[in-house]
Amino acid sequence: MKNKNTILKIAKQTIVEESNAIMNLVNFLDEDFENAVEFVHNSNGRIIVTGIGKSANIATKIVATLNSTGSPAIFMHAADAIHGDLGIIQKNDVVVCISKSGNTPEIKVLVPLIKNYGNKVIAITGNRDSFLGFQADFVLNSYVEKEACPNNLAPTSSTTAQLVIGDAFAVCLLEMNNFSSKDFAKYHPGGALGKKLYLRVRDLVGNNEIPSVTTQTPIKDVIIEISKKRLGTTAVLENDKIIGIITDGDLRRMLKDNTDISNLIASDIMSRNPKTIEANAMAIKALETMENNNITQILVDDNSKYIGVVHLHDLLKEGIF
Repeated sequence: MKNKNTILKIAKQTIVEESNAIMNLVNFLDEDFENAVEFVHNSNGRIIVTGIGKSANIATKIVATLNSTGSPAIFMHAADAIHGDLGIIQKNDVVVCISKSGNTPEIKVLVPLIKNYGNKVIAITGNRDSFLGFQADFVLNSYVEKEACPNNLAPTSSTTAQLVIGDAFAVCLLEMNNFSSKDFAKYHPGGALGKKLYLRVRDLVGNNEIPSVTTQTPIKDVIIEISKKRLGTTAVLENDKIIGIITDGDLRRMLKDNTDISNLIASDIMSRNPKTIEANAMAIKALETMENNNITQILVDDNSKYIGVVHLHDLLKEGIF
């Protein structure tokens, strides 16, 4: 039975072996890789990615990466393709075939059919001298010396290498397509990732009350305003412009230092020139400002007009943290 130290040793060895295999891929990048990227970039079709076994699993992930970075892609299982799914492939599509050996029976049947249709074939294979390597128009070499599996059987280093080649291919296309963070947001509208890219302060502030007092507001009324609006703060306005802020912390410090508050007004305890943020700023910018200034609320203005408060809880609720 393996003890804990042995388990960790095996895990570390696996990671080292796979990382070494990945680093070695740099030596295999050649003109074929460059030409394949340029051909796909200049084509009008989609990218069809196919494979069988574990390579098919890798193909689905590469498809997901391509789609999310602006390169339309479709997964086609190699076995299903030769039993009716070849109709997926359209005239201008490029087909990426993934196979470690390049000699699997399904690939041997599939590739000639694809080429008969006139479509270009890009191979991701660890064996350039295979059937797939000879038949493909472009070969992306994913050779690994050995699997991380101690028996050199289970696809481990080889599938990791295939995935990394696919990522490199997708990122090259992303760069050539000038794919920006705004484009990324368009394809990732859901979840915290998407919200970081498209959610603005304006989208958050409208859900909250708009606490405000003037410089002459009695402290009793300031306390009522902060309690009523339930945001732990209020803006202090003068001629409808933000000139200060009062927080729960300011009230606590005031009560600690003063036994009689009957004559105090907002201007006596407010903090002048508070941090503010524009309504059109990204929500993630509001979070950065709060973190950098160790605050939990920030006042929002829209073309110099005060429109409310964004609280740290608003950002937490949206998963932006």
